[in-house]
Amino acid sequence: MRPLLRLLLACLLLLSPITIMPAGAEDAAAPAASQVLSYEGDAQLAELAAKGTTVVFFYAAWCPNCRATVTELNARWDEVNPGLTLVIADYDKEQALKARYGVTYQDTFVLLDKDGKGVELWNSGGVNGLNAHTSAL
Repeated sequence: MRPLLRLLLACLLLLSPITIMPAGAEDAAAPAASQVLSYEGDAQLAELAAKGTTVVFFYAAWCPNCRATVTELNARWDEVNPGLTLVIADYDKEQALKARYGVTYQDTFVLLDKDGKGVELWNSGGVNGLNAHTSAL
């Protein structure tokens, strides 16, 4: 299965954590690969945020904008800033997480600081939005 197709499956199924790494990312000389994981809980977010750039994406399977975002992320994942971790959270199930970050709309991204606090929130934008909001980090 193509690695980028896994992003779509993670968003649609949200069953288990996955890591998407572009071909050749195993090379130790290459910059840290970006990865996509399913939300597993607060401890996971805290650990990821402490390690590096982490963004939570609130996805709803019924949302056409979310599906379009996932399609774009699949097509252009190799353009995402290196070292980014994108955590997919189910918009309909993660009520406490939405409340913590002030998320009121699906297809929302939240950039976390090293302590796991939301420091920036935006809707849509796909790869360009991810890169624009994380390029200074």
